[in-house]
Amino acid sequence: MIVKSLPTGPLEVNCYIAGCESTRQAVVFDPGGDAEKILALADSLNLKIVWIINTHGHFDHIGGNHQLVKETGAQLMIHAADVPLLERAAEHAANFGLTTVASPQPDRKLEDGEILSLGELEFKVIHTPGHSPGGICLHCGDYLFVGDTLFSGSIGRTDLPGGNHQLLIQNIKQKLLVLPDATRVCPGHGPMTTIAQEKRYNPFLV
Repeated sequence: MIVKSLPTGPLEVNCYIAGCESTRQAVVFDPGGDAEKILALADSLNLKIVWIINTHGHFDHIGGNHQLVKETGAQLMIHAADVPLLERAAEHAANFGLTTVASPQPDRKLEDGEILSLGELEFKVIHTPGHSPGGICLHCGDYLFVGDTLFSGSIGRTDLPGGNHQLLIQNIKQKLLVLPDATRVCPGHGPMTTIAQEKRYNPFLV
C-alpha cells in the first residue's frame, strides 16, 4: 500500500492518500482543504482518487470535499451519525472565526464493521464515537487512519457538541488498542505513532 500525508486547510489537518500499488486506485482521508495540492500529490504518485472518506464531519476535515468530488468524481463517504455535522460545517467554522467550503452530500454512509475493497486493499470501518457521534477509524494492514479519535500522547477533544469523553476512552481501549502493537496510527493532527507506543505512554489510556 502507498501511503502519503500532507497538511491541509487552515488548521493543517493531516490528509492521507492511500493507494493500491497494483490498480493505482486511491482513497483520500480527511481533505481539510488545499485540494489542488492533494490532486498534485496523487498525480505525482500516478494514483486515481476514487474515494474520499471523512473520518468525521468537523469543518477542518472536510474543506476539500467539494473540489475533490468535482475534479475526480470520487465517491464521498462518512458515517451516518456525522452527516448533520457535515451539513453544519460552515456554522462550526464560524465559531472559530474561520470559513469552509460547503461539502456535497455523501454518496455512501459507512457502518461499523464494513469492509471496503479498493483494488487489492481492504479497509475495515471501526466506529469510535466520542470525539463526534459518527467518528470512524479505517484499518488496513499495518495502517490505522484515526482522524481525531487518537493522537500521539493524547486523544480527541470531547467538549464539542456530541462529544463524550468516557465513550471515547472506551472505544479506543476496546476497539483500537486490541490491534497489533506494530500498527501505525495515522492521526488527524500531529505525528504518526503506533498502537504499542500509545498503550505504553499515552497518559489518557494507561
